Amino acid sequence: MKILESLKWRYATKKFDPTKKLTEDLISGILEVLNLTPTSYGLQPLKFLHVKNHEVRKKLVEHSWNQKQVQDASDLIIICIQDQITEKDVDSYIERIANIRNEDINAPRFESFKTMLMKIVSWSDSDYQEWARKQAYIALGNLMTSCAVERIDACPMEGFDPKKYDETLNLREKGLHSVLVCPVGYRSENDPNSELAKVRKKHDEIVIEIV
Repeated sequence: MKILESLKWRYATKKFDPTKKLTEDLISGILEVLNLTPTSYGLQPLKFLHVKNHEVRKKLVEHSWNQKQVQDASDLIIICIQDQITEKDVDSYIERIANIRNEDINAPRFESFKTMLMKIVSWSDSDYQEWARKQAYIALGNLMTSCAVERIDACPMEGFDPKKYDETLNLREKGLHSVLVCPVGYRSENDPNSELAKVRKKHDEIVIEIV
C-alpha cells in the first residue's frame, strides 16, 4: 500500500519554511478534499476557513500558544462547526439532493428523510456540539492523509484559544465556532522533529483480532 509510505513520511510539522508556498492548484485540491469529507447524514455542519491574510495570521499566533506554524506555513486552515443546524439547512440539503440527482423533491422518501433530520434540529446544544465536533475530526483526518499523499506537511492543532479565534475572525457573526487549526505547507530544513523516528505501538499491541 503506497499510502503507508506517505503516512510514515508525515509528522506534525513544528517548523515550516515560510519561503515555500503551495500552488493554487494544490490548495484548491486540499479545500475540495475537505468538501468531500463524509459527514453524518451528509449534512456537513462544517465550514473551512482558508486564512490568506498574513497580518491576521500574525495576530492568531498569540492565541495559538505562540506556535509560529500558524504564521509561517504556506496556508492556514481552520475547521469550524455551525453553531446550530436549522430547518432551513435541512430544506437546503434536501433541495440539493433532488437537484443534483434529478429527483422529485415531493417524493414521499424526502418527507420521511426530513422528519428524521429534524430530530437533529431539536437536539440540545451540548448534544449537537458533540455530534458536530466529531464531523470536524473526520475532516481533519481526511485533510492530513491527503496532504501526506501529496507530500504536503501539516500540523493538526488543538492548542489554541477557540474563543479568541472566534473573536479575531468574527466567527460569531457568521454563526460559527472554531474547533481545529491546521497549518499546511512545507517543512523547514531546520525542523529537528523531521528526523525523529515515528513512535507507534506494534501491530499486535493495538489491533485485536476477533476470529
